[in-house]
Amino acid sequence: MAGPETMDRRRAVAAWLLVCCALVFAMVVVGGVTRLTHSGLSIVEWQPIVGTLPPLNDGEWQVAFEKYQQTPEFRLVNPNMTLDGFKGIFWWEYFHRLLGRSIGMAFLLPFLYFLARGTVRGPLAWRLAGIFLLGGLQGAMGWYMVKSGLVDNPRVSQLRLAAHLGLAFLIYATMFWQALNLLRGDDGRAAVPRFFRGAQALVALVFVMVLSGALVAGTRAGRVYNSFPLMDGHVVPPEIFALEPWYANFWENLATVQFDHRLLAWLLAIVVPWFWWRARGQALAPAARLACNALLAALALQIALGIATLLHAVPVALGAAHQGGALLVFTAALACAHTLRGAARAA
Repeated sequence: MAGPETMDRRRAVAAWLLVCCALVFAMVVVGGVTRLTHSGLSIVEWQPIVGTLPPLNDGEWQVAFEKYQQTPEFRLVNPNMTLDGFKGIFWWEYFHRLLGRSIGMAFLLPFLYFLARGTVRGPLAWRLAGIFLLGGLQGAMGWYMVKSGLVDNPRVSQLRLAAHLGLAFLIYATMFWQALNLLRGDDGRAAVPRFFRGAQALVALVFVMVLSGALVAGTRAGRVYNSFPLMDGHVVPPEIFALEPWYANFWENLATVQFDHRLLAWLLAIVVPWFWWRARGQALAPAARLACNALLAALALQIALGIATLLHAVPVALGAAHQGGALLVFTAALACAHTLRGAARAA
């Protein structure tokens, strides 16, 4: 059993990781606002160091605006945009990138401190280093996504958007899971009961749901079929396989993309309450029971947000809240899986 000093150190590392999780949560919400305000293509260069500073005078603002004027988004979507209008979209994308850099520093500097003090070492140190590398990859993925909207089409690739958002959720999951490991005081090698396997499946299903939501966002499919529960009077819209080849419908066809997202939502709306109901009959630890309740509540909130977002054709506030809600559901599913490791036993 770990002594008080060791547990204090573990709690300190866990608290740092949870702060980083909170910053990633903020990043996901800000990223949603950036996308919904069509601000993501306003900065046309990736300068990890130099780009930390925004334009500081009228001349620098004019240079940045002239670069934006060369993009297909300006030529095809915003040809009448003024410099003041450009500043409005610039600041959202700038804040999004600045927050990403801040998360990198908020992770790296305490990591180096804990490493130097010997607080983290061995496998834990390697896992944390891997998380930092994932963060660097996320920055590169973000630029790879933005580049897709600077060539011909004034819209980023929905597949790259899904990869970018999915990687953010993966980074969040690794930090959150490791923080829970440290707080529980175990090494994560507990037995795997059937409820843990069920919770793992829910985590995977929520993650797939997130990726499908990214496809909806990238194609702007949320601005069509703005009715519920039917899609313009149909359970299955007749045009879901209108494109050739047939498999392109799954990421190009707005009807198919939105239908898939709805289908996954209906699936979660069935399996999560069923899982919660089955868990009620088990003798679970209080933390596990709380996590199961939180998952059910988070899903109910997310479904309500999703319906409201759809019916109102994706206003910025609701769209950003819906994206943040997805991370809340994912967090609850992770907590549920973690607390159910070895926690379920016959009633």
